[in-house]
Amino acid sequence: MSLSTREAFVAFRRAPLLSALSVTTIAFSLFAFGLFGLVALNIRQALQTVEERVEIRGFVIDGSAGEDVTAAAGLIGKYPEVQRVEVVTPEEALERAREEMGEFRDVFESAFLPTAIEVRLKPGFRDPTAVKRVATKMRGFEIVEDVRYGEDWITQLYRIRNIAGATGVVLGLAFATVAIIIIGATIRMAMLARAKEIAIMRLVGATDGFIRRPFLIEGAIKGTLGGTLALLLTWCATMLIERYLRFDTVFFDGRMAVLGVLAGALIGVLGSMVSVGRQLRRV
Repeated sequence: MSLSTREAFVAFRRAPLLSALSVTTIAFSLFAFGLFGLVALNIRQALQTVEERVEIRGFVIDGSAGEDVTAAAGLIGKYPEVQRVEVVTPEEALERAREEMGEFRDVFESAFLPTAIEVRLKPGFRDPTAVKRVATKMRGFEIVEDVRYGEDWITQLYRIRNIAGATGVVLGLAFATVAIIIIGATIRMAMLARAKEIAIMRLVGATDGFIRRPFLIEGAIKGTLGGTLALLLTWCATMLIERYLRFDTVFFDGRMAVLGVLAGALIGVLGSMVSVGRQLRRV
């Protein structure tokens, strides 16, 4: 174990209550950040689920030959944006309508339901521009009478997604900044408690890097502990929400959880760096 690491752990033993307060404060600041991240993740998941339902329907002119419909579906299926193409006959459309709206099952008749070509797009090609591009190509087939894809609905969906993404970035940076300030304040308290020791080290010729290193390690340790505790608190909050509010929520996967803890360590280092730099300039 290096001297700097040893000094960082000695600082924990010298002021256990201050260290515990620091870790707890960091944990709650990162907990707020984690809750926001969890909300953003679930909103993204919900939007992605809705996005997967985006489809284009091309309605075929009555009396079109089955071979022409199959050929058109085959050509559409070769578009780079297309994931899946399905030809829906009037009988199949009737069965679907009766299943989805059972209370009106006696109203539907296959006579007024046309053959349709249903197109599902690949992930990354479900934005309004890509959907409209495929719909325009489908309108070029002579057997296609009309193409519908809910243009207004898709536009609103992506507008909501873009707003949610921009809001997430802004609020995420705000929470991260607050966390850095809080961590920097806790490290500064530790430095103030050791101001005389730092001044003596300066007098005997210690470099700024030598003085700064233990505090950076201390900040990383506190950030890691705080991040781990924040992750645990976020998981507990998720369990409470699912149990009492009956919401099905998505929690961070293993990779995101590890990145969250590492982010806590990074924020701890940044907070320490800012605080130590200010304090060293005053000594």
